[in-house]
Amino acid sequence: MREVALHPSLNAMLICDLTIREERTGKVSLIGVFESIAATTFPTVHRALAVYTKLSDAEGEYDIRLELTRLDDVHTVAEGRMAAKFADRLTAAELIFNLENLPFERPGRYEFRLHANDRFVAGKSFTVMQAPAAPAAPPSR
Repeated sequence: MREVALHPSLNAMLICDLTIREERTGKVSLIGVFESIAATTFPTVHRALAVYTKLSDAEGEYDIRLELTRLDDVHTVAEGRMAAKFADRLTAAELIFNLENLPFERPGRYEFRLHANDRFVAGKSFTVMQAPAAPAAPPSR
């Protein structure tokens, strides 16, 4: 009989510009945490962001999938996968997804959806919005 893997619990999920892991202590710094993206034109491409997750109640090996979903029509915009091994269910583990060149066809609500072994763990929603046009420069004299 195959043993069923424990299902991870989400302690935190944040979207930011960059993560830095300090080599000596292993501590992670999150730089530029945000919940919205503004673009002047659509479609647009967001060059880079990181999704930081902290999980507990997991033990063993997992196939981790992160989907970017447009919520108005539940369209999967992008997805990434990683293998993760958790040594102890009582010790929280941090997973970081560094994502580049994410396409956004239009403004709206989007969500990062985290799955472990094809089971939904949690989601983090955010807004992609139309940025106001920059005011025209006054004529020079």
